[in-house]
Amino acid sequence: MKKHIPNLLTFGNLFCGFLSISYIINGDPKNATILIFIAIMLDALDGRVARILGVSNEIGKELDSLADIVSFGVAPAFLTIHTYLTGYGMTGIVLASLFPLFGSYRLARFNITAQEESLKHFKGIPITLAGAIVAFLILFSKDIPAWVFLIIYYALAILMVSTVKIPSMKKIKLPKNSIITTIFLIYMFYLLSKSHFRHVPEFFYVALATYILFIVFRFIKEKEPRLPRIKRKKIKVKRFKRAKHNK
Repeated sequence: MKKHIPNLLTFGNLFCGFLSISYIINGDPKNATILIFIAIMLDALDGRVARILGVSNEIGKELDSLADIVSFGVAPAFLTIHTYLTGYGMTGIVLASLFPLFGSYRLARFNITAQEESLKHFKGIPITLAGAIVAFLILFSKDIPAWVFLIIYYALAILMVSTVKIPSMKKIKLPKNSIITTIFLIYMFYLLSKSHFRHVPEFFYVALATYILFIVFRFIKEKEPRLPRIKRKKIKVKRFKRAKHNK
């Protein structure tokens, strides 16, 4: 049963991405943005929980990539279309599509990278970080001009597929994307306090509960990976008795 727990968190990540797109279509970008950040926290949790339980496997890795392309590739692209490219029709859709396309290539390249290499550095920025930055910047869409945002948007897309080596955070004792997630929640508290908590997005409290869980798992020690046991074959040495010849 425990081997399915990390996969359930990954499915939660994917479901948040799907819900985010649904809320964007229905004209609710606030909840859509919050759902992307919930997906970020679930994405950080699934891998850590798998290591804590000692149930990491290849299926989980592939499933994680499929969830990431929806939550951190497609959903931020939809947010960009809704916020900055609404008046551009099909041209806007094509322009926004470069982000998830480049992100999918980045994920595919990561999946075939040797684990030892990925522990040292990443080639290009992770799609999770790129998607988080896009979602966070959209919170300031009233203050950031379209041309500034689009330059950052395409720069992130190019950096995902670039061969620029970025130090891996896997060995740093911080939850994945914890800084940007914390800043996001502080900013959300600031916005809600300005409105005297009259218009609280329904997924804000879900995000807060997920964040607490996110921090709690930071202090749980991970299991050391078990090395495969080498079975030693017992070689039976047959002793041959010398035949005694009668003289």
